[in-house]
Amino acid sequence: MSDTLMVSVSGMRGLVGTDLTPERVARHAAALGAWAAAAGRPAVVLGRDARTSGPMFARAATAGLMSVGVRVIDVGMAPTPTVQLAVEHHHAGAGLILTASHNPIEWNALKFIGPDGIFLDADAGARVRALAEQGPARAGWDGIGAVEEDSGAIARHLDLVLALPEVDAAAVRAQGFTVALDCVRGAGGTAMPALLERLGCRVAGINLETDGRFPRPPEPLPEHLGDLGRLVRESGAAVGIAVDPDVDRLAIVDERGEAIGEDYTLAFGVRAVLGRSGRREDGKAGSGGEGGTSRRPAVPTSRPTVVANLSTSLVVADAAREAGARYLRAPVGEANVARMMRDEGAIIGGEGNGGVILPALHIGRDAPLAAALLLTLLARTGRQVSELVQAAPRYCIVKAKAPRSDLGAAYAALRARHPDAEADERDGLRLGWADRWLHLRPSGTEPIVRLIAEAPTAGEAEALIQETRALLG
Repeated sequence: MSDTLMVSVSGMRGLVGTDLTPERVARHAAALGAWAAAAGRPAVVLGRDARTSGPMFARAATAGLMSVGVRVIDVGMAPTPTVQLAVEHHHAGAGLILTASHNPIEWNALKFIGPDGIFLDADAGARVRALAEQGPARAGWDGIGAVEEDSGAIARHLDLVLALPEVDAAAVRAQGFTVALDCVRGAGGTAMPALLERLGCRVAGINLETDGRFPRPPEPLPEHLGDLGRLVRESGAAVGIAVDPDVDRLAIVDERGEAIGEDYTLAFGVRAVLGRSGRREDGKAGSGGEGGTSRRPAVPTSRPTVVANLSTSLVVADAAREAGARYLRAPVGEANVARMMRDEGAIIGGEGNGGVILPALHIGRDAPLAAALLLTLLARTGRQVSELVQAAPRYCIVKAKAPRSDLGAAYAALRARHPDAEADERDGLRLGWADRWLHLRPSGTEPIVRLIAEAPTAGEAEALIQETRALLG
């Protein structure tokens, strides 16, 4: 196994042609299909992002799935949340998404989804890996699986978003917003322009092509959104929106062309859904989709729950607190957040990387949802993005990387230096104070260590990072 092949609970990612080959993809796809069939649901939904290696790997994955006798439901190029919703729609036994999310162009990945639309947990992931290592039993000539195309998956996804009670489509349409959009030439071009147009927005777009040839680093960090900022200013847009290559994360640029940081995406989502009273503005539970069938767990309406991960900004905690909500933190990773949301009956949650999860839609990060909630907030409040940012307490967050190393000594040293901090060791080490925090953890998507700190000023956050970096050697 190479240093760049990253194996996680719910899949693997690596360099195309080095770590990920058609043979490896076919073998693990077959293992996922065999796992789904053994559970009595011999159907797997297959989707991919726009990466140039996607068509090759989709063919390999299709062959692997067919070889174990499962039905392949191919949604083609589509956002990750579209594939998750398609798994639920088809009552499939599993889903397989070919995407390396925010990783650079030379990477790709396999992401495994369970029948509930959530990425596999540790036990299920271990069983799939064991099947791949053993080699699953293959079907004979008379048991090969069939393939069907699902060309309506994206349209169904957008229909569900626009039908949410939390999304005030009429109010957004009445505003006639101009929205600047950057899809980084990823899968966002298949869904985001259509969503915005259906919301009555005029779209000023860059990088809407879906050829997977990213013109900039694909992660929607502030330092990567200069072109989008210029587009906002030139077009007079009310807001700029950037999505990552697989469209589960969304970052915001304000009306002045300044990137405000991904954490505000979830904070604004919380404010849009909960409002000032801690409940939806109409006070109703909501139907949550077609036919009046709610996916929302039953929760006490007096105090809703918000869940975010350990590396999420305090702006989200403040938004939850303002709404009178209970705020819980989960280990980093969509699956960890999703399962805590499900178990705790959360009304909204997500991650500070621009990922918003609304169980009324599905329990997965969803950039089209995040865009619709953002525009709903702007329409209902009548405020500009910069005004919404200024109205809340301000923090500075600093994110850094370091070469992967043994972190045990650094954890011990940090705890000894800061006995006054609240320590959380569920995912690396997070030290928390009332107005600042530090999180040190090994990355699950790259062969690096992540250092993240937040404080009232950039200098204070940077000091926490530098102290930690010195302990890493």
